[in-house]
Amino acid sequence: MLKSNSRHALKCASLAALAIAGASTFTSGASAAIRCDGAYQLVPGNRPVSTPFCRDRYLARVARRSYGVSTSFAAIRNSIEEKERVCRMIGHDWRVNDICIDFQSGRSGPNVR
Repeated sequence: MLKSNSRHALKCASLAALAIAGASTFTSGASAAIRCDGAYQLVPGNRPVSTPFCRDRYLARVARRSYGVSTSFAAIRNSIEEKERVCRMIGHDWRVNDICIDFQSGRSGPNVR
């Protein structure tokens, strides 16, 4: 009977350890935030990669801080019309020119639907 109880306790302890390890792995992966350096996302090894997320975030930051444009990252991210509006105002700026290229020279914007 003692062996049975100790086996049961060992199994419970092993399962608890696995559950804790699994939960900590899940938590650390889920809490990993996207890190941007300007318009570029920093991927493992701190290599910069141009991503729409970081480009939109950078556009909002330049618009607000340098030009006083009333906008936000969420507004630009969720509305192509807002992105177009901001780009038509500040798209000439060398920092965001490549982000706004689709809205320059009479273009109507990217073909995203």
